[in-house]
Amino acid sequence: MKALVLSAGYGERLRPLTDRTPKPILAVGGRPLIHYPLRMLRAAGITEVAINVHHLAAQIEHVLGDGAALGLRITYSPEPVLAGTGGPLAALRGYFGDEPFVLLNCDTILDLDLADLIAFHRARGGLATFVLRGGGDPDAYSRIEGDATGRIRRMRLLRGRARGVFDDYPATLAAEVAATLAPYMYCGVMVCESAVCAMAPAAPPFTLMGDLFAPLVARGVPLYGYVHRGLFRTVDDRAGYDKLCAEFAAAPPPLAYLR
Repeated sequence: MKALVLSAGYGERLRPLTDRTPKPILAVGGRPLIHYPLRMLRAAGITEVAINVHHLAAQIEHVLGDGAALGLRITYSPEPVLAGTGGPLAALRGYFGDEPFVLLNCDTILDLDLADLIAFHRARGGLATFVLRGGGDPDAYSRIEGDATGRIRRMRLLRGRARGVFDDYPATLAAEVAATLAPYMYCGVMVCESAVCAMAPAAPPFTLMGDLFAPLVARGVPLYGYVHRGLFRTVDDRAGYDKLCAEFAAAPPPLAYLR
């Protein structure tokens, strides 16, 4: 199995830090932020990893090289023009071939058991499985709503950054069904079948959620949620980054894949 770590964005809410240093290699706990998803992949035995790059791409490639120092084989997927969160799938369709793959954000740190996630995905036979978590501010993030079996029945995607204003997929849902669903937040990791690439829009730019997965949910395509109850940290803005750095300096969380 191969993986893709999304790494091409500008990190605008971290400026001015990201004016000169791309977000994936900002330091957290004495190592580049992107090392956390990469080390987690390596611990699960996934060694072939694609990384899409755009903003200050040369710095990312200089720091990570070919991945050998991390026990990986890294393939870079340059984006001369940003392709959106889903666009890399179009460029990497041949790279993944007919095998399922893992997709991760570069800015998220979890104590996730990737092997268990992959087993969960395979057992359910869906097109994709998203790592989800409960809690959080329900009006600040998009919501992914699942039933008792883990099947995702509705996505409520935040419209821009307007709190509590959502576009729903499907647009309508029977009240008795909606009442049984539990809301979750996406944690930046998913497992996908190779067919996802063929179902994506024909050309970038396009987004993973709004342009690809949410319409699939509306059509009834089987997608599942894997609920993660352990450590979850992500870097959204400068305040969050500073808080995370302080946490790792004071009491680094025990992450088995760093041993």
